[in-house]
Amino acid sequence: MTGPTELGEFLRIRRSGLQPEDVGLQNYGVRRVPGLRREELAMLAGVSITYYTRLEQGLSSNASESVLEAITRALQLNEAERSHLMDLAKPTRTKRRSGAKPDKARPGTLRLIESMSSMPAVVLGRRSEVLAWNSLGHKLVGSHLDFESPHCPADRPNMTRMLFLDAHTRELYASWCEEATRAVSSLRLLAGRFDDDLDLISLVGELTVKSPEFAKLWAKHPVENCMSGLKYFQHPSVGSMELDFEVLTSPDESGHRILMYTAEPDSPSAAALQLLQATAA
Repeated sequence: MTGPTELGEFLRIRRSGLQPEDVGLQNYGVRRVPGLRREELAMLAGVSITYYTRLEQGLSSNASESVLEAITRALQLNEAERSHLMDLAKPTRTKRRSGAKPDKARPGTLRLIESMSSMPAVVLGRRSEVLAWNSLGHKLVGSHLDFESPHCPADRPNMTRMLFLDAHTRELYASWCEEATRAVSSLRLLAGRFDDDLDLISLVGELTVKSPEFAKLWAKHPVENCMSGLKYFQHPSVGSMELDFEVLTSPDESGHRILMYTAEPDSPSAAALQLLQATAA
């Protein structure tokens, strides 16, 4: 999922999304393809057209950090996109990791989410697989699944797979297209960071084959570090809810995240969440 081909694809897609006027250049003549030309991007980055072309074609490796920073500025990348570019340009050369040893949430993390009785919480692994959830988190995002399913690797739910392939989950999100874009953007970032993860590669391959919608979004190479925001739910038990979400990321290299949901106090969504909590008790 990473390497010269992915790097070139990312650069081409981002270059095609910029117009000359976006970067202060005059637009002369008819353009056969949308976006900046390679020579324009190379000029903005202060590198030779030959060097940039080789980089985009995957014929040059080990680009210096100063060159990558110059390309970041020329492409007007945000911080998440910059981080992704660095991951693609300098992938970690380690032995590819398989799922031989199933991942699991730490005991302290389990105690933490269990103490959040009034807040839905889900522990995710690096591949967006559910490692654990508290009672309210289960009722919110996986009420049609066995509560114990995250503890069995063979049956473990995966939030991204569910979003694209599970009908119940698809109906749960009132703004499904927004949620799908957000999920793919996060998965792209993780794929660049954990390029040696065979299970993550397998997940992307499965979704690309089984979901044309995923394949179309994946090809656009969106990148976003989705740490907070608003999600719109249409829950089968309590109806519509607008919930803020926050993501806490583990400081180690595990890729574990805690996804938490809250509602605006005294709002209809807060009342719906309280009703859901009553059914989860």
